Amino acid sequence: MVVLVLIGTVSLYWLQTRPIPVLWATVGSTLVYMLMQYAYGPVIFAFVIAVFSVIRRGYRLAGWTGLITLYVGHLLGRLILGINEDGVYQVLLVATCFVVLGFIAELFRAHRDRVMAAARTRREAELRKAGEERLRIAQELHDVVAHHISLINVQASTALHLVDRQPEQAGPALSAIKDASKEALVELRSIVGILRQSDETAPRQPVAGLERLEHLVNRTSMAGLEVHTVVHGDPHPLPTGLDRAAFRIIQESLTNIVRHAKASEATVRIQYGEQSLVLQVDDDGQSLAGAPKEGNGIIGMRERATALGGTLTATRTPTGGLRIIANLPL
Repeated sequence: MVVLVLIGTVSLYWLQTRPIPVLWATVGSTLVYMLMQYAYGPVIFAFVIAVFSVIRRGYRLAGWTGLITLYVGHLLGRLILGINEDGVYQVLLVATCFVVLGFIAELFRAHRDRVMAAARTRREAELRKAGEERLRIAQELHDVVAHHISLINVQASTALHLVDRQPEQAGPALSAIKDASKEALVELRSIVGILRQSDETAPRQPVAGLERLEHLVNRTSMAGLEVHTVVHGDPHPLPTGLDRAAFRIIQESLTNIVRHAKASEATVRIQYGEQSLVLQVDDDGQSLAGAPKEGNGIIGMRERATALGGTLTATRTPTGGLRIIANLPL
């Protein structure tokens, strides 16, 4: 008797690592114990713990098979051995106890599955949010670096051209380089501060938005591109995400013109509607045939628009320049 009790009890030590062998060890020791007609006692608890743990952890077939095996084996064993003291009532009572044990284990298993599913959903949502944030920061870095480096490149070329022939006129170009590089450093430090999540005080400019459009236009004009701004409708405050995306789309459009289009003028049109904000940027670049090639700049602008549920198209103007149209829903 003691050996059978020890087999079932000691085997529970391996329940977490080898649940199925432990279950069958408790089934076997409990069945033999009961058929030898020892007094009912703690031996049954090892079997109950094993079945409950196995079903709760998801091994449902093994758990229910163990329950049925012990019950049927007990009945058949008593018939074979001629042990017939149990009445129908007691047989049904034992069956009911086994079924209740199985269903209680199933309830705990279902609860465990729901908790794990909820945790998995939260983890996936956190990973997705982190990925979206990394993409947003990557877009911010691309826009900031591309815009300012393009302006610095144009102004540096102008300064090199003038330094020998007209040195007195190289000053404004060098001053523009200084301003553009300073602003780029400020914006980059602000973005890096977000990545570090540090508490140190870093110089920050206002969040990029359409209120900075005039500053953007003036700075781009210093690079030799004359920019005109046309606003339709009644300007009104926009949601932060929409405001930032609109500014970055215009900024990237002007950057592409400065870098790639041999244009002297560009027109920025902003239309405030009841349902959407429409942006249109045209340039008077060289007459080119066919659809414009889409590089990282246009792809990034389209991703910004799509993230807000909007659209962005890049086409040719009637004169052959580039036309960017972004429709951003409010």
